[in-house]
Amino acid sequence: MAPSSSPPSSILIIGSGVFGLSTALALATRPSFKNTRINLLDRSPFPSPDGSSIDTSRIIRADYSDPAYAALAASAQEFWRQQGDSDLGGQGSYSECGLVLVADKGKQGEKYVRESLENVRKISGSQSEGTIRELKTRKDINEAVGTGGGSGDWGYINPQSGWADAEKGMKYLHRKAESTGRITFLTSEVVSLLFSPTSTSTPNNRRVLGAKLKDSTSLHADLTILATGAWTPSLIDLRGRATATGQVLCYLSLTASEQERFAKMPVLLNMSTGLFIIPPSNGILKVARHSYGYSNPVSIPNPDPEEKGRIQVSVPRTARDDPNLWVPEEGERACRQALREMIPELGDRPFVKSKICWYTDTPEGNFLIDYHPEFEGFFLATGGSGHGYKFLPVIGEKIVDCVEGRCPVEFKGKWAWREERVENVVTEDGSRGGRPGMVLDEELRKGARL
Repeated sequence: MAPSSSPPSSILIIGSGVFGLSTALALATRPSFKNTRINLLDRSPFPSPDGSSIDTSRIIRADYSDPAYAALAASAQEFWRQQGDSDLGGQGSYSECGLVLVADKGKQGEKYVRESLENVRKISGSQSEGTIRELKTRKDINEAVGTGGGSGDWGYINPQSGWADAEKGMKYLHRKAESTGRITFLTSEVVSLLFSPTSTSTPNNRRVLGAKLKDSTSLHADLTILATGAWTPSLIDLRGRATATGQVLCYLSLTASEQERFAKMPVLLNMSTGLFIIPPSNGILKVARHSYGYSNPVSIPNPDPEEKGRIQVSVPRTARDDPNLWVPEEGERACRQALREMIPELGDRPFVKSKICWYTDTPEGNFLIDYHPEFEGFFLATGGSGHGYKFLPVIGEKIVDCVEGRCPVEFKGKWAWREERVENVVTEDGSRGGRPGMVLDEELRKGARL
């Protein structure tokens, strides 16, 4: 559906993660929406503890095999690098410690890393000479990492990348959004979208009127923006276009001296295995895997009330659902092996916490930022595919550009609604490790904690 010629009088944004919160801020500060009432709704008080954007750390990099994402990430880095007390990257929120991006020769991920090296060299221009450096052997990698270990057998180091404290960044953005005085923050769980009946619709399209809430009330809006991350496929049928996958995160405690020493290491990410380590913060080190992930298939009523029957979709299962939830043995074992390889002296240190982080995966890893073709007044901002956080300072403006019908040229095909469905959504952008097709329940049944 094309945008209307005049701004809507009211907008309801569902979801206060990276996409939803940044969109609310961009709308509140854009003159063309000065008369629009903006509501931002989430099922949890901010910050939502099981949201994918609330965590100790996220990698901030322009290291992409796709030139469009590399350039957009580089523009976001300009904001992350602002280090004043009132800036996004200030007060320890961002550390430009460098990134060692590696792969195993001849395996998945090598092409991604080689193309990424080419892109960041182009972006950096003359500044990359002598700084963005190819690592041709495992010995080169180990020396660049400086922990007594490493990963992969070919890659490069980019000192112009780093990591951010994810929760601090979200809190910063939330304060900025609140300070506009134009956004009403609401807490309630959405049970379904509110659709107009066919009998009152235009000839070709029905309309989304807002959302039905768990307390039996409804919220109405001229435009509804769905930005609910991995929960999105349970509110609108995205089968064959996007799916929720769970990713493994494991955490261990460090001593004060270990914290000081390992805080100086670069981020280490192996694109063949998906396993990575981010420098520690506050005595906690995270080991994680960017992979094909686990699905959690459940049967739900079709989100469209005029469609009969039930559909099967993958939905998140988090510590909110089960406070004792721990990652499957398979995932913990992979993180343990990565820890032994990357920081050998910590190889047998017990994990004190784990988390399943839920992605909204699309077939090529592209975001889904577009009007729904079958419903008027309905816009999707989802499909983060596990790499959306770094765009926190810029993605909201891009989303609002798309709302106004001005999608950036370089993303017109990438962010658009997919007309065709794929049989099974598996993200094949060259950046995923592990094996596809794992089901969370099946993996949980295979074994207890190590």
